[in-house]
Amino acid sequence: MSKKFSILITTKNRIQDLRFTLHKIKDLIKKGAVECIICDDGSTDGTSNFIRENYSQIHLIRNEKSKGLIYSRNRLLDLVSTEFAITIDDDLHFITQNPLESIEQAFRRNPKIGLLGFRIYWNTNEPEKTKTFEVSHRMKSFVGCGHVWRMQAWRDIPDYPAWFIFYGEEDFASFQLFKKEWEIHYLPEVLVNHRVDIKSRTKNKDYGIRLRRSLRSGWYLYFLFYPLKDIPRRFTYSVWMQFKLKVFRGDLKALKAILLAMLDVVFSIPKIIQNTNRLSIKEYNVYQKLEGTKIYWQPEDELQ
Repeated sequence: MSKKFSILITTKNRIQDLRFTLHKIKDLIKKGAVECIICDDGSTDGTSNFIRENYSQIHLIRNEKSKGLIYSRNRLLDLVSTEFAITIDDDLHFITQNPLESIEQAFRRNPKIGLLGFRIYWNTNEPEKTKTFEVSHRMKSFVGCGHVWRMQAWRDIPDYPAWFIFYGEEDFASFQLFKKEWEIHYLPEVLVNHRVDIKSRTKNKDYGIRLRRSLRSGWYLYFLFYPLKDIPRRFTYSVWMQFKLKVFRGDLKALKAILLAMLDVVFSIPKIIQNTNRLSIKEYNVYQKLEGTKIYWQPEDELQ
């Protein structure tokens, strides 16, 4: 029986996280329900050897030198031969048992759905309560750490923009899907645990580079997709809020990140011109009315 699903994972120097994740999805892999493809983005911690020695059924590819998350995701998606492709981070696992059935049913119910986003619990530990009253609905974009593509939709749009390097590829793809009249839906039936401590991120050594890449990707998207008349207001407001919430409170790392992100935008003008796919005013108004991306889920939300 041919497989319908692929699970795609990009990893770099996080062998312990990956080990835990693969243990959690081992039943899916062993039962032959899915094809698993992993891209090792230049790891130096023995990740590739670990996969070869312990998971011979996994299709492993490797970048000898790190090429970045987005480049690696493009490589993985190019190798998919199944109808659906699930992308998860190396520090994320399914809490929902038998998620494939719910995923397939959602796609079958609505042939306009090009992508489904999972219900994501961000914490180093699994939630004590998992029940939800949320219902599936259409939304603007999706979260990169846990989602699934209908591969027909993926092949209908340009690849992720590898020049973004990190951040922003989800919204880039979302705008492209919208232009092609594909829909993105939230699928709360499938719960995943992203094993990340959000509060500690601002203290990490890579805080500055993460902020720089996050800001510039947002600005790239303005210039690539938004109506021209709307760009100055949005860009100015974005910069002002960064100064108000970070720089004026003494965050000098943020100031450096903002200035470098601005330079990145200037140097990327040729790529922006080449890849522009601007929304019309009518399209923009429709897009703005879509529900925002469901990024975080907490058990406490169910009590409200």
